[in-house]
Amino acid sequence: MHKIHGITPPMTTPFDAEGSIDVDTFRADVRYLIEEAHVHGLAAGGSTGEGHTLSVDEVRQLTVAAVEEAGGRVPIITGIIVDSTRDAIERGLAVADLDVAALQVTPVHYLFRPDDEAMIDYFAAIAEGTGLPVMIYNVVPWTYLSPGLLTRIITEVDGVIGVKQSAGDLKMLADLIATLGDRGVIMSAVDALLYSSFALGAHGAIAAILTAVPALCVQLWDAVQSREYAAALELHNRLLSVWNAINGDNLPANVKYAMELQGRPAGYPRAPMPAPSAQRKGSIRRALGDLR
Repeated sequence: MHKIHGITPPMTTPFDAEGSIDVDTFRADVRYLIEEAHVHGLAAGGSTGEGHTLSVDEVRQLTVAAVEEAGGRVPIITGIIVDSTRDAIERGLAVADLDVAALQVTPVHYLFRPDDEAMIDYFAAIAEGTGLPVMIYNVVPWTYLSPGLLTRIITEVDGVIGVKQSAGDLKMLADLIATLGDRGVIMSAVDALLYSSFALGAHGAIAAILTAVPALCVQLWDAVQSREYAAALELHNRLLSVWNAINGDNLPANVKYAMELQGRPAGYPRAPMPAPSAQRKGSIRRALGDLR
């Protein structure tokens, strides 16, 4: 549990024009993020990695590549975005023999909300069935978990070690930090307000903006940890312009475009996700240009 902290980018998945994974490009970005951006961890197969489109074999393929390239230097988290307990356990077992720090698992996201007891049973079954630590990926609007329920699951269920708290509600994150305390890992995915998240006491972040501009996010983390708040505020303002440029329904494609502009090959989005529009590309170019 204590290995997961700081800047942990949710990596994009590079696809070729036919929609197959370009593993060599993925491996190269693992090396870049660790060796040049100096991140503290990596997540593969999350929503920024278009994990909802990946097969079980592809989830394993990405996890193998990340684990091998990391070589134990940073913890690796595997994303699971599925609609059934059986599928979640299958994916967890597919990487259970690897050096995986945790599974990042969404609540079920079909169009009704399981009650609280069913939600507890879901995460308990995954932790027990895979034997791996589980982080709740609290992102699905119609099954969004309250700070109270998250605290209950993390406190009561063996193997559930924390949460990636998504959406833009900073008060929800603050309530969770106050309620859960140090009983679990709290990673922020409030991309626009990472400065505030870190200052409030989040243990780190797993958020798309970390993948777009990882080195800048590491600087922000370091500044807050050192209580250099003036520098942190300036970094926040720079990051906010980037987030405003990349935020959209096709966020993974926008992140990939930002990476390409910085010399990091990222491949195509997987169909039917569209590439960024010309207008969006202009916004991203301007935002990244302002960082220079």
